[in-house]
Amino acid sequence: MYTQDRLDYLKASQAEGCTRCSLSKGRNCLVFGSGDPNAAIVVIGEAPGEEENRTGEPFSGPAGELLNGFLRRVGLKRADIYVLNLVKCRPSGNRDPTEAEIESCAPFLHTQLALIRPRVILAIGGVAGRYLTNNSDTAVGYLRKKDWLYENKVTGVMAPLVVTYHPSYVLRNKDNPSTAKTAAKHIVADLGKVLRLVAM
Repeated sequence: MYTQDRLDYLKASQAEGCTRCSLSKGRNCLVFGSGDPNAAIVVIGEAPGEEENRTGEPFSGPAGELLNGFLRRVGLKRADIYVLNLVKCRPSGNRDPTEAEIESCAPFLHTQLALIRPRVILAIGGVAGRYLTNNSDTAVGYLRKKDWLYENKVTGVMAPLVVTYHPSYVLRNKDNPSTAKTAAKHIVADLGKVLRLVAM
């Protein structure tokens, strides 16, 4: 419980009252993160959506339900991992967070990772993938094929980093079954890669 206590303190003492960027103005619920505070795997998305802003739970909408299904296919449950986003407040209209908004929220992200100290990190979607690999304007299809390392010299956290497609990409392509099926297959494969890295 020690890690959870420290995460709760970070949330209550700093994150819940945060006004570092304009996203705080549209915040109904802070979407801080959830799951096992001692998880070997941390999953990082880009930003809360409408449902997350209502519930305060990351990946609680349709994309979250799809993510849960992918996790089950490789033998994982949401309770086995920790899930969070780059930014903790919803960008209006579900747009991508800006670089400035991500940087404003980054101290929370890096502190969460320092507290949890995961063995492997999974970045979901292009925004999270590009930020965490420090690659701008690079497609997920490229990022997911490479071996990456998250390293923060300030906190001392170092962990293999895997990039995969966002479940919402599968949902957006429901009228293009071939694209949706391929993306889903890649997500499951990337989760399998994460499990292999954890076992190493």
